[in-house]
Amino acid sequence: MAQAVALLLIAAGAVWVVGVSSPVPAQALTNGLALTPPMGWNDWNAYGCNVSETLVKQTADKIVSSGLAAVGYQYVDIDDCWMQHSRGSSGNLQPDYGKFPDGISGTAAYVHSKGLKLGIYEDAGTATCAGYPGSLGHESQDARTFASWGVDYLKYDNCNNNGSTTQAQYISRYSAMRDALAATGRQIVFSLCEWGLNAPWIWASSVGNLWRTTGDIGPTTAACCPSSTRT
Repeated sequence: MAQAVALLLIAAGAVWVVGVSSPVPAQALTNGLALTPPMGWNDWNAYGCNVSETLVKQTADKIVSSGLAAVGYQYVDIDDCWMQHSRGSSGNLQPDYGKFPDGISGTAAYVHSKGLKLGIYEDAGTATCAGYPGSLGHESQDARTFASWGVDYLKYDNCNNNGSTTQAQYISRYSAMRDALAATGRQIVFSLCEWGLNAPWIWASSVGNLWRTTGDIGPTTAACCPSSTRT
């Protein structure tokens, strides 16, 4: 158990005693998931909308063959653009079968066969950031769909959010999916991607397993260095 300690600082003949408190454990949704930070791969930065079943399977293979799986990298996460632009006749989300010929369930089965877990992407709005159907108003239906496909992780974005701006509105939208996922009975890690707009570090600990605190990052360091040039 960590214990509080005191530091004795001596400088220029003066003495200060500085108290250092015990570290406070991080708090997050108490569903037994993501007790340590989830590690894995997400396709967005490198591939954007060019995601496919082939890419996901190749990545799963590489995570295992490279030894990453052996040191804790578990998740293979599919980001935006995996679905069709309209829901099916029953209102269910539909995979883009041109990209995922075996569907998300078939892709999940392959990832699971490698000892890994599959992540999926959706949005807490009327549409995803790339313009595909969002889950706002369809939380229970979509959560059941994800569970039936064998999804283990949900990244839940914040585009097209029906004009919500207040913290209460954000909590309501994200809590709706939290409750829907729990109701499925499947263990699905819930990752809030609301970009840090409404101080999720204050309220998200009772809503999600993890949460974003900033906007998007990119696969480049050029933005940090004004003198650098890009080609």
